[in-house]
Amino acid sequence: MASLLPFQDLNCFPNPHTAISNATDPINVGPTPSSRTCFPTLVPKLEPLDDLFEPQEQEQALGNIISTPNPENASANACAGIPQGVPMEDHVYSEFNRISQMFWAAFPDNVQQSGDDNVSNSDSRAIVPVPKENTQVSSVVVATRKRSSQRVKELVRVGDIRIEDERHHRAVVRRTRMVYDSLRILTPMEEKKSSDDSAKRKRPRGDTRAAAMLRYRGMWLNRDKRIVGAIPGIHVGDLFLYRMELLVVGLHCQTQAGIDYLPASMSPNKEPIATSVIVSGGYEDDIDDGDVIIYTGHGGQDAKHSKQVAHQKLEGGNLALERSMQYGVEVRVIRGIKHEGSASSSNKVYVYDGLYRIAACWFELGKSGFGVYKYKLLRIDGQEKLGSAILKHARLLRVDPIFSDSTSCFSLDISLNKENTPVRLFNDIDADDGPLHFEYLTRTSFPHFVFHQSGSATGCECVESCTDGCFCALKNGNEFPYNRNGILLRGKPVVFECGPFCRCPPHCQNRVTQKGMKVRLEVFRSRETATGWGVRSLDVIHAGAFICEYTGVVLTTGQAQILTMNGDSMVYPNRFPDRWAEWGDLSQIYPNYMRPSYPSIPPLDFALDVSTMRNVACYIRRSAAPNVFVQFVLYDHNNLMFPHLMLFAMETIPPLRELSLDYGVADDCTGKLLICN
Repeated sequence: MASLLPFQDLNCFPNPHTAISNATDPINVGPTPSSRTCFPTLVPKLEPLDDLFEPQEQEQALGNIISTPNPENASANACAGIPQGVPMEDHVYSEFNRISQMFWAAFPDNVQQSGDDNVSNSDSRAIVPVPKENTQVSSVVVATRKRSSQRVKELVRVGDIRIEDERHHRAVVRRTRMVYDSLRILTPMEEKKSSDDSAKRKRPRGDTRAAAMLRYRGMWLNRDKRIVGAIPGIHVGDLFLYRMELLVVGLHCQTQAGIDYLPASMSPNKEPIATSVIVSGGYEDDIDDGDVIIYTGHGGQDAKHSKQVAHQKLEGGNLALERSMQYGVEVRVIRGIKHEGSASSSNKVYVYDGLYRIAACWFELGKSGFGVYKYKLLRIDGQEKLGSAILKHARLLRVDPIFSDSTSCFSLDISLNKENTPVRLFNDIDADDGPLHFEYLTRTSFPHFVFHQSGSATGCECVESCTDGCFCALKNGNEFPYNRNGILLRGKPVVFECGPFCRCPPHCQNRVTQKGMKVRLEVFRSRETATGWGVRSLDVIHAGAFICEYTGVVLTTGQAQILTMNGDSMVYPNRFPDRWAEWGDLSQIYPNYMRPSYPSIPPLDFALDVSTMRNVACYIRRSAAPNVFVQFVLYDHNNLMFPHLMLFAMETIPPLRELSLDYGVADDCTGKLLICN
C-alpha cells in the first residue's frame, strides 16, 4: 500500500471571481487549476443554533461532557462515555470488544520503515490519499500509527459484518434509543412531582437531560473509536426527533456544528478527518438535489438572519472536509428537515440518508458577497432509498393518497369512515384485494357477561381533568399512565383509563386509547410476509405513542376450540410476550429499578376471532424484533379477565416503515395462524 503522502496546501484557492464565472451550473462547478491565487485570511463565525436552546443549558445538563475533550487531560474511559469508577467489564456495552476483529484498523506493529517513508503492509489499512481517478468507497481505509505521547482516537471502518452481528448491533442501538426515549419522556414528569414552588429556575429540556444521564452511565455508543462510514445497527432512513439523540448513538457527535470531525490533536496522523455532516438548509449557498449536494462550509454567518457576514476560513470542519476528500474518506449525511411530526422546538426531524463521497472542494464568493468554501458531495451507489425522499413521498400521500399510482390504490379507506383517519389499501404487486372482504371492526366485540361481571360502576369525581390522588390515579398505582401528549410513560400489566362512570371531560389526560386511531395507516401488499400483507404509517409515530387497537370478536376458550376445527384464525392474548415491560425499563440507569407489577392481571383465557371481522392491526407482520408492543387497557368495563389489546410504538417509527409485532408463537406455528405473518 502507498505511504502517507504530504498533504496539499489548500490555503491558496482559485480566484473567487473566476470561480463564480464558472458557476452557471452549481452541480458541475469546481476550481480550475490554472486560476490559483492566495485569498486573505478568513475569520469564521459560530454555527447557527440548530435546536433553539442556549449553550449554557447544554453545559448545565451535560456538565461540559459533550464537547471534545482535551487529549492532554482526558482519559480514554471519559471519551468512551464511561464514568469514573465504573469497571470496564461492567460497562453495558463491553461486548463491543467481542466484535472488534471486524474493524479494519492500523496498528504500530504493521508499519515498516523504508528509508524516509513509512510503508504499511497489506494489513495496516492506513489512510492514504486516493488518486482522482479512483474515489470508490472500497479504497477507503483508515487509522494509522498511535503516538505514545498523547491519546488519540482510532479511526475505524466496519467491513464484512455478519448477519448475526448486524442484528446484535441493531438490537443494541434500539435498546439504547428506547432507554433514551423513556428517560426523555419520564424525566420531566418526575421533576414535576418533586419540584416545589421555590424551584423556579429554568431546567434543561428532557432530551438534554436524558442524553446526560446516558452519558453518565456510559451508554453513549461508538465513543471509544471514531467510525468512518456506516455505523453498525443504524440503517439508512432511521429518523431521530432530537439532535441530542445523534450524539447518543454516535451518528453525529457535535451539539451545534454541522460538520463532525476528528480534530488533528486526536487524529492518528495529525490531520483532521470529517466523518459526518448535517444538511439542514441553514446556509443560503447550499444546494441539495438529493444524490448531489453542494455543501457550504461552516462559519461567518449571522445565525439570526441566516446570512453570511464574514469570510470563511480553512480550519476546523472546513479543513477536515478537505482532508477527507484528499484521503477518499466518505462522510455520513444526516438531513435536518422541517416536519409536522417533530417534537422539538425547532420543528425538525433528523433523517440518516447514507454515505456520500466528497468529489470537489473550492472557494468562491457567496450570495452575500463573502467568501465561502463549497464541497460537492455525491451519494454512493447501492444504498437504500433516501430517508428524506421517503418523508417527502409520505407527505404527498397525506395530501393526495392516489398521486403516485391510482391503479395500485385499491381503497382510500377500508374502514369506510369508521376510523378517525382513513386506512389506505395499496397493492402494486398483484390484483389481490383480500382486506376488502372483511367487515371492519373498530373496537373489540365483548360478550355481554363481561360488562355484568366487571365489578362496581365507580369512577373519578374530577371536573376539569384528573388530578393526582383521584380515584383513577389510585387504580393505576397512584400515577397517571400518560403524559399531556398522550405518550405512555411506562408499560404496565394493565392500564386503567377513565371510563363512562367518570365525571372528567373527554379531553382528560387519562383518556387516550378510547379515542381511537390518530395516525394514518396503510395496508400494503408485501412479498416479505407469509400472508403477503403488511402495515405502515404515513405519519411519524413517536416512541410510546398509541397506534391502534387489535380488534376481533371475543370467544371463550371452548368456543375458540370449536371454531379452529375449520382453520385457526384466532389471536390468543395470553401468547403475546411481556414486551410492555421493555418500554420504560430503566434498570440500566437505576440499579434498584423494579419492573411494574401493579395493577396485576390474572392469566387471560380468551381468544379473538378475526375470521370475519377485523381491523388494520390484523395485517401487522410478526417479528422477533418488533417496533410495536401490546399494552392491556381497561376503560369501558373493569373486568380484568377481558382487557383491550392496545398497540403502542416501542421506538420512533419513520413514515412508510413497516410495523411489526411479536405474536409470541414459534416460526413453525405462524403458517397455522392465518392472519399472523
